[in-house]
Amino acid sequence: MKKISKRNGGRKRMGLFTFKGGIHPYEGKELTEDKDVKEYLPKGDMVYPLSQHIGAPAKPVVKKGDRVLVGQLIAEAGGFVSANIHSSVSGTVKVIENRLTSSGSKVNSIVIENDGQFEEADFAANAISKPLNELTKEEILEAIKSAGVVGMGGAGFPTHVKLSPKEPDKIDTIIVNASECEPYLTSDYRRIIDEADKVIGGLEIVLTMFPGAKGIIGIEDNKPKAIKLLKEKLAGRTDIIVNALKTKYPEGAERQLLYANPGRYINSN
Repeated sequence: MKKISKRNGGRKRMGLFTFKGGIHPYEGKELTEDKDVKEYLPKGDMVYPLSQHIGAPAKPVVKKGDRVLVGQLIAEAGGFVSANIHSSVSGTVKVIENRLTSSGSKVNSIVIENDGQFEEADFAANAISKPLNELTKEEILEAIKSAGVVGMGGAGFPTHVKLSPKEPDKIDTIIVNASECEPYLTSDYRRIIDEADKVIGGLEIVLTMFPGAKGIIGIEDNKPKAIKLLKEKLAGRTDIIVNALKTKYPEGAERQLLYANPGRYINSN
């Protein structure tokens, strides 16, 4: 079980912005950091593994021969730690069978023949009509669960599970990990540059679920344009701050990020 240590009285040491150790590999960020993000429409058959997230595999809700639309639910969560899966194309379900994944294992998968039309499902019936400040925590969680939102890390951890702690009243800090310390990667950086309002808006949604919490966006200081943009958009706010972290690997790892921001560390017992 992981726990936050209370050494040093459990105080937040907000001036650290780094951790002990670390390495400085060649970054390679200059290769893509100024490249525009381009929309890509997939071609050919689409394979949707039912185990593309940590936890229980999703359960198919379509069968061979069914026509599906973009955004349509094709597999529902198979347990609490699981996630819904939606189609990203319109077309026909060709087969549901085991397919080899990048991990080297065979996983039950839905194969859809992409018709190239990208016809969208009707989202009006499930649209949320109320503004954010009128939604309950339960309604927000259900919307996140229904959408099948998962973390972008290797585990694909279902987000609604992360936002369902046993003691929500004890949550005092929400950290957005925008450090992107890995060499070559610039997708987080481009998301901030291109869609900073969405990044901030996502954090605002989470903060409404934990009224006692403050928000931190932690980003390495080799991304000055992104830091400047976020600080400009958050000027005058006290509920969300931007921390410019020291650039080194692995600044974005869980323990290192916690130590660099609120000045806490995690023991494994």
